[in-house]
Amino acid sequence: MSKSTHIDTDNMEAIYHKPEAFTETPMRYCPGCTHGLAHRLVAEVIDELDIQHRTICIASVGCSVYAYEYFATDATQAAHGRAPAVATGIKRVRPDNIVFTYQGDGDLAAIGLAEVVHAAARAENFTVLFLNNAVFGMTQGQMAPTTLLGQKTTTTPQGRSIERGGYPLNVCEILATIPGVAYLARETMTSPKRVMHAKRSIRRAFEAQIQGLGFSLVELVSSCPTWWGLKPLEALKHIEEKMLPQYPLKVFVDKVSQASEAVAEGGD
Repeated sequence: MSKSTHIDTDNMEAIYHKPEAFTETPMRYCPGCTHGLAHRLVAEVIDELDIQHRTICIASVGCSVYAYEYFATDATQAAHGRAPAVATGIKRVRPDNIVFTYQGDGDLAAIGLAEVVHAAARAENFTVLFLNNAVFGMTQGQMAPTTLLGQKTTTTPQGRSIERGGYPLNVCEILATIPGVAYLARETMTSPKRVMHAKRSIRRAFEAQIQGLGFSLVELVSSCPTWWGLKPLEALKHIEEKMLPQYPLKVFVDKVSQASEAVAEGGD
């Protein structure tokens, strides 16, 4: 006789604590999509830094367009790819606010690439959360600048080729060459350990902004089971085996730690 699993619904609040920076709106992301987990990490960091009351979220176009429904902060919508431009304007007018954009790879790495590169070059003091799932998720799974060579999408049914689609674009490696970048990291969320590393980098990116150090960005290598044609667990395995060789995890720039070390040395 099998033993049934009993869930103590009276204790669910103790089991799952909703961050204050989250709304009560049910999420509409596909099963296995890591957008929801990324949202949770951002909300937890906002709570821990006690910045909810002065944070402004900017959602761009793509699956990220839903972000303003889920963060219990001030928020606004930007045109496709233009979130860094909107963030620049808001942060310059309201420098005491904490401003972050939430963007996918189809948005940031395609039509919005110039926006993010020039924001970094100007050392604009805001934070970018960049979800890279190697596909245009909201608009039916077309090839994105980050799509892997050989990857099948609705616009590359035989797989992406160099001749037709060129090479995948590594955004962090490009931004790492720009002096205005204060914090830059690439993380993923395929295991509890990787989730904790991702949260640490998200926190560092916000701390860079709080300290006025300049532009910060965290890329999260993410899953899209729907358009990859994979089950959720298979999608996580795909990240590890296929995506990370192209997009290796790394902290590229960390002026937050450098500033802390400088303060510590000054105190000695």
